Amino acid sequence: MVALPAIALPAIALAPSAHASVPAQSGTTHLWGKLNQLNNSGATGTVTASLTGDQLSIKIVSHGLLAGAPHAQHIHLGGSNTCPSNDTKGTGVDGHLRVADAMKDYGMIAVSLTTSGDTSPNSGLAVTRFPVGSTTYSRTITVSDATAVSIREGKGVVVQHGVDYNGDGKYSGSSKSELDPSLPEEATDPANCGRLEVSQMSGMPTGGVQTGAGASDDASAIAFGGAAAAATAAVGFGYVGLRRRAANRI
Repeated sequence: MVALPAIALPAIALAPSAHASVPAQSGTTHLWGKLNQLNNSGATGTVTASLTGDQLSIKIVSHGLLAGAPHAQHIHLGGSNTCPSNDTKGTGVDGHLRVADAMKDYGMIAVSLTTSGDTSPNSGLAVTRFPVGSTTYSRTITVSDATAVSIREGKGVVVQHGVDYNGDGKYSGSSKSELDPSLPEEATDPANCGRLEVSQMSGMPTGGVQTGAGASDDASAIAFGGAAAAATAAVGFGYVGLRRRAANRI
């Protein structure tokens, strides 16, 4: 198994934590979302979730993601709490939409939807702990009071990352990620997006975490371009907004 170094992100780079002392509401809020493709990825999915206090039970059924490769996935908060459209042009090669291009829409990482362990923004790109390929993901996560309030208000946005533009079955290409130049752009560009809307349904997602077709952590790291590079990119997912603001001051 590939061991990743611990990463601590600056608090300013993470999703806003204002009103963190606001108590979570009682009762259960049910949510759902449809993941629509970005970057013509062909990747879609459905999300169902229930939130009781600070306990978020979430289930994602994905389709069309690159097989054998890990796909970072998160709940974002901030921006306009929306998703860009599939035809939105970005700053990537051939006009591909990059992570930073859409932050004004879906905001910053609030929850990392990992298969095990930490779910904070610090695990924004924990390569060995994200689902591999198209799969069914299910997990119950403890979220902060502030995050619970925002999700309960229908402001959460789910984003999955990783697009195989050239169809070679892996993350590759000469264009590099804006988050870390050691990674190809394909590894971090958003593949799909969907807003978590409040639903009236009464069912709750059940079951444990499903991690896909049994790919090993080592295989996942290789597909992503190396565990060390992926760990470095984790900083970028939360830190890119801070970098952009700093660059604007120059």
